[in-house]
Amino acid sequence: MTRFLPPLVRDAFSRHLIAMHVNTLILGAGAAGLHCAAYAGPSTLVVDHAKTAGEKIRISGGGRCNFTNLGTTAANFISQNPHFAKSALARYTQWDFIDLMDRYKIAWHEKTLGQLFCDDTAKDIIAMLLAEVENAGGEVWTQTSIGNIRHDGAQFQVALKRHGQAQVVTADNLVVATGGKSIPKMGATGLAYEIATQFGLAVTDTRPALVPFTFSDEKFKPLAGVATPARVTTNDGTAFDEALLFTHRGLSGPAVLQASSYWVEGEDVSVSISPDFDLASALKAGRTTEGRKALTTTLAKYIPARLIDFLTADLKLTGNTGDLSDARIDAVIADLHNWKLKPSGTEGYRTAEVTAGGIDTNGLSSKTMEAKAQAGLYFIGEAVDVTGWLGGYNFQWAWSSGYAAGTAIAARP
Repeated sequence: MTRFLPPLVRDAFSRHLIAMHVNTLILGAGAAGLHCAAYAGPSTLVVDHAKTAGEKIRISGGGRCNFTNLGTTAANFISQNPHFAKSALARYTQWDFIDLMDRYKIAWHEKTLGQLFCDDTAKDIIAMLLAEVENAGGEVWTQTSIGNIRHDGAQFQVALKRHGQAQVVTADNLVVATGGKSIPKMGATGLAYEIATQFGLAVTDTRPALVPFTFSDEKFKPLAGVATPARVTTNDGTAFDEALLFTHRGLSGPAVLQASSYWVEGEDVSVSISPDFDLASALKAGRTTEGRKALTTTLAKYIPARLIDFLTADLKLTGNTGDLSDARIDAVIADLHNWKLKPSGTEGYRTAEVTAGGIDTNGLSSKTMEAKAQAGLYFIGEAVDVTGWLGGYNFQWAWSSGYAAGTAIAARP
């Protein structure tokens, strides 16, 4: 099984330029790859094309890395097999990673909804992971491109190019932790899917996830920058209550990013503005206290004024507050709580935080992440068809799946 590569790298095989032999070669020095290396045992090499390890960790969470979530369960993940993630998540939990952070004295804090962030910088986590790899006897090579991959019946042979030199590393175990297609400007590709296909594993359809919605008519351009509490519901009934942000291109904010992972192109989404606020009672009280004021003026006390102005024509928000009947108030509330919108698409992999879909979990062991079709081959992290919600869940999957593969490798005879 061999992938085609340019002559320089192919020649590395033909000339047998074996750089070294390792027990475990890990492709990808991101969250999953580095964490796996910390448990895989000595003679582990991690390679990555980037200048430095952990680039996605560095930029995540505004530079402070939302590294896990206190409420992590398998229910917070999307997969064709909703049970697949349970084993890895149970054996390496959010509390295990928190304990690791505490041992390295990295201060952290909780934001909303159980989301945990570094107090200072995400670079502290990268330094911690690199220290763990070093302590375990592993090594990390950056600025290393990955070429031809094959298995000769006894071991893996991977052609690499480092410092301009083509070379081959052989390994008893190969771990693929190269991620998905999200944020291609950082070098993301579909390499993991190519490797999976090469070794006989199926790959489910992939799509951008945790990504803003776009509208071809740029209808929300006048509202760019306006934010409001909202509930965004997709056609399958999945709903998220968090902030909604209007952008020049469409809709963003946590509620929208969450819903995007469940949205199917061509379908509507339903938006409920300020779903948890008792607007009906406020309007009924307003009939007495500010009856001469326009309905839009009263609504603007509770909902952003620019949004009310935008909705006035569509929802017929006319008349004075004092003239509202109970039925009219109920109708206004119903419109604000069931605003139907049809996105034309999303901003795509360019801004997507993760890739939904990926390597079919039917081809992997849920306990070890090892491929059923090829002994010694493992897939972990975002490359697998396990996609977490916004809020630290995808990092927890990286830690858990990396631990599952690493400890399985260390336990091999």
